[in-house]
Amino acid sequence: MKIKEEIRLPYIIINVDNIIVSHNSLMKSIFDDVNIGTNISDIFSDWELYSDSKFIHAEYNDRAFVFIKSICNNSKEILLLGIETNELSNLAKENKNLKSLNRELDAIIENSYDGIYITDNKGTTLKTNSAIERITSIPKDYYIGKNVNDLIKRGILKNSVTNKVLEYKRTVSVVQKNYAGNETILTGSPVFNEEGEIDKVVTNIRDLSDLNELQTELAKVNKLNDKYKKELNRLKNNPDQSKGIITKSDQMKMIYDTAQRIANIDATVLILGETGVGKDVLANYIFTNSKRSKGGEFIKVNCGAIPPELLESELFGYEKGAFTGANSKGKPGLFELADKGILFLDEIGELPIALQVKLLRVLQEGEIQKIGGTKPKKIDVRIITATNQDLQKMVGDGEFREDLYYRLNVIPIKIPPLRERRSDILSLVQLFLNQVNDKYNLSKEIDYEMKEFFLTYDWPGNIRELSNLIERLVVTTRDDFIRTDNLPLEYLHTNNAPLNKIVSLKDAVEIAEKNVISLAAEKYNNTYEIAEALDTSQPTIVRKLKKYNINISSN
Repeated sequence: MKIKEEIRLPYIIINVDNIIVSHNSLMKSIFDDVNIGTNISDIFSDWELYSDSKFIHAEYNDRAFVFIKSICNNSKEILLLGIETNELSNLAKENKNLKSLNRELDAIIENSYDGIYITDNKGTTLKTNSAIERITSIPKDYYIGKNVNDLIKRGILKNSVTNKVLEYKRTVSVVQKNYAGNETILTGSPVFNEEGEIDKVVTNIRDLSDLNELQTELAKVNKLNDKYKKELNRLKNNPDQSKGIITKSDQMKMIYDTAQRIANIDATVLILGETGVGKDVLANYIFTNSKRSKGGEFIKVNCGAIPPELLESELFGYEKGAFTGANSKGKPGLFELADKGILFLDEIGELPIALQVKLLRVLQEGEIQKIGGTKPKKIDVRIITATNQDLQKMVGDGEFREDLYYRLNVIPIKIPPLRERRSDILSLVQLFLNQVNDKYNLSKEIDYEMKEFFLTYDWPGNIRELSNLIERLVVTTRDDFIRTDNLPLEYLHTNNAPLNKIVSLKDAVEIAEKNVISLAAEKYNNTYEIAEALDTSQPTIVRKLKKYNINISSN
């Protein structure tokens, strides 16, 4: 009998006369006396004691081994395969630890309140927990071994988040009604192997029915309390907290935790983010949680909304007779009005270069000088700025002062767009729905398919767009339930809102045109490449991009 040399354990083979007929080099390196033709009793002095045993214990050069006997070749030869005792002990410990870890993981999965559904990379169910029985009214053992496509065919699932995870190779969330008619949110996450390929898909299933009921009851209980809070905020002249702050996502929790920690640190804060992400809400939050809210005011000014020729007098004020048409008594500027408080300069990138110099002096010296004034005046104001522009690029282009940029960028906080923190969306939807219902004395509700649209739409206008759309839907929808067919026309040509109602041919053409241009804008880097791919002119593409508010993705 021959055994490959690649075996990583020492072994010898003996015949019926106890003579060694074969061994590997590892065995020879451990036992110097091992040679073909040698009697096994010369190696193991107590061989006779073990001749009828399955196992042989041996010690050699302070090392202990256990040899396992196996009869082969029709009982004509015996294989002795050795394992070092220490290694065997380590394997036993490792096996015990793995069993313990497996029991812990099973307990965690089994005791989760949410349903857990695990499949392989083919969509075949490997494991579920008991919570899935409560959510779907189907025994958990029924799912084991079944493919998600089969479950869809049988009507148990409406669609499969597992298939979407396998297709997009990222975490995907959908809202749908399950077999029992309950509204659920399913979040599937891929598990990658060492080669970067999906090995398994883990899906978390949460029943929204209970949450929706609790949310409705909570809204009723807190309705009167919210009115009291609004009135108190108005009387205290504090920032309006009725807007609400949603921090379900880890990113927003970290941002508002940072904001709370720096609230009483008078360093300048630069808030970055796309239009509509809530930069002013964050600035308001910093003021509300600071000591300055007790002795000063929060004053907001949009640097891009005031004409440049008026902005200086608005910010710094002027002395009487400073210029023709000036108030005879003079006028305090916003810096003075914000003394002991916070001045929030929104759209700071729009501040003219000349005023950037004066703002830098305020930050360096802590004083202002009115138009027409001769003496500077000390002020105690904390500056918070915000922009949706790339200030570093503006510095490089000579459009923004470098020294001012570094004075403003002491504590930068970037708010991610809504599409990057989708776990906040449903909570924001409910918040805005409650506010609009209260505002117009209505009781509209949102259909689960509409919630799925909210969850998957990319929201280029961020929170502001979401809030405006909900108000629009509430006041324009006749029924108590808001459904996807109530969406405005411009939302019906998105990838996640299929056209599902009759429109004019002109509108249908525009929908198809925007879809094609959107796909091209994601694939190509500039308008020339898009024009070539769509067989049209570059000016036409520029005009269409502007018409449909489409941005070219940077690859």
